[in-house]
Amino acid sequence: MSSNTLSPADQKTLAELLAQVQLNTTNFMGYPVSKDFDFMELIPFLNYPMNNLGDPFVPCTYAVGSREMEKEVISFFASLFRAEADDWWGYVTNGGSEGNLYGLYLARELHPKGMVYYSEATHYSVQKNIHLLNMPNIVISTQENGEINYEDLEDTIRMNRHMPVIIMANIGTTMTEARDDIGKIKAILKKLAIKNHYIHADGALSGSYSAFIEPRPAFDFADGADSIAISGHKFFGSPMPCGVVVAKKSNRDRIARSVAYIGSVDTTITGSRNGHSPLFLWYTLKKYGVEGLRKRALHSLAIAQYAEEKLQEIGVAAWRNPNTITVNFPSPSASIRQKWQLASENGGSHIICMPNVQKEQIDQLVAEMAAELIVA
Repeated sequence: MSSNTLSPADQKTLAELLAQVQLNTTNFMGYPVSKDFDFMELIPFLNYPMNNLGDPFVPCTYAVGSREMEKEVISFFASLFRAEADDWWGYVTNGGSEGNLYGLYLARELHPKGMVYYSEATHYSVQKNIHLLNMPNIVISTQENGEINYEDLEDTIRMNRHMPVIIMANIGTTMTEARDDIGKIKAILKKLAIKNHYIHADGALSGSYSAFIEPRPAFDFADGADSIAISGHKFFGSPMPCGVVVAKKSNRDRIARSVAYIGSVDTTITGSRNGHSPLFLWYTLKKYGVEGLRKRALHSLAIAQYAEEKLQEIGVAAWRNPNTITVNFPSPSASIRQKWQLASENGGSHIICMPNVQKEQIDQLVAEMAAELIVA
């Protein structure tokens, strides 16, 4: 049975899914996803097979895509992350994990005998990426707040100082949004006279808005990073997961390979790439501009401070790292965790005050937690 239309049963399935997605989107604060976007102007583009094949900066025979927008997006972030004017390159990825894979891949090609160092609070995808690339690695302990333990890092590198050093720095850990300080890491490498090294910054959430914070965290190219990956669907907002990776062009040139079939150079991980994602990111960046994005960041920081204070007022031991939008506290009941989709680990939960979160939602969550505390 094919009449080019959905059956009533299939239409019902779609309607049920839409209702479920709408309900579940209303009440989540445990994951870093912005939902305050409106892309109605871009709906017509969904009727076309947009594919940004290969390197966005090299012409391609496949012409149905958004390469010009993608180049503008990369240029924006290269500037925001203080890359050298003539030494940057990048592309729009499927998300932060692919950006991290790319950074590690570049590092491995530059330093085939390098050792990867990353903290125990690093996102689970990094271990997967290291396994895929078959890179030797050592896990470093963390401080209480989730930041890497610099003493442990220095001691461990000293024991292996005959090997090139590859650092996976967290610019906002998954649970506590702790930022590793790239300035401190660079100082350790200098102290130990490590000439061959590579630092990749995993800035999935926090890297997206760290440029707007005062004092500015040490996380970008000017601080010593060799590549930076962020997510596009988190702080900025997008209907599909996406991300951006920016690297030094001089390093990327070392791994470029020409592909006759597409008439381009493929320097990316996935080859065929979503041509809609760069369009959504371009639209957001154009709509807000630097000042609009700064306001989003300041709003999120203010709401996070409000949430921390309100939770403390009812006796909940809430805390957050300086200038972050993640508020940590002991896990509440299963029903509250389920309703608000709170990410939880080792008896702790958090809410992430994305730009769409308002005081009213915080008040509602706090009231529900207060009611439970009274019953208990």
